[in-house]
Amino acid sequence: MTHKDILLEIRGPIAVIRLNRPAKRNALNDSLILGLRELFEKELPETGVRAAVLDGAGEHFCAGLDLSELKERDAGQGLYHSRMWHAALEQVQYGPVPVVAALHGAVVGGGLELASACHIRVADETAFYALPEGSRGIFVGGGGAVRIPRLIGAARMTDMMLTGRVYNAQDGERAGFAQYLVPQGQASARGIELANRIAENAPLTNYALMHALPRIAEQPADQGFLTEALMAAIAQSAPEAKTRVKAFLDGKAAKVRKG
Repeated sequence: MTHKDILLEIRGPIAVIRLNRPAKRNALNDSLILGLRELFEKELPETGVRAAVLDGAGEHFCAGLDLSELKERDAGQGLYHSRMWHAALEQVQYGPVPVVAALHGAVVGGGLELASACHIRVADETAFYALPEGSRGIFVGGGGAVRIPRLIGAARMTDMMLTGRVYNAQDGERAGFAQYLVPQGQASARGIELANRIAENAPLTNYALMHALPRIAEQPADQGFLTEALMAAIAQSAPEAKTRVKAFLDGKAAKVRKG
């Protein structure tokens, strides 16, 4: 990875991707967004990794859009710019591998939009969540209006944008921003642990969870049942699935234990 603001480290079956603008609290500019798109669309598939962790260098995950680079745009230019973000973050959500976001410090504006495109979110106790676009006279444009209500509900998002409400790490976990809450400084390590576990899954199962499940959830029930049946048939027909099921039946695979 040659982008100056993105660090990529391959650790066996997982990739650790780190936003690297700590002096700017990892604020997102167009160059960084396009770099993420290039990474997920073209570079990650060539590495052969099976899961990824998305982290931020320094004290913050991502403080949102870099307003110092905000350009004056007419309506058409604004539309195209927003669609560019959509295309980039779609590569995160519907890309080659599941992505675990390791959240700490600011997860604000575009940073929250980026986190919501990931599949699992681990936050440490320093994380806080906000959508300050409402107070700045702008609106979310990176997919947040679609993804964030699916995490926390439209009413909570409306409240955040109307009033400037900020959620701390504990309240954020309860609201649904993150699935895991860990002590300060441990989000990355926990994210890597989860990514390694995810990498052990059959690739077709991970693909189904990334690409089919979100779409099934949005389909009418009769269509969702059919899509589920088709995906189940495809997944179980894979040679790796047959091997895993046989290992379980032969008593060679670990059984589910109480957590």
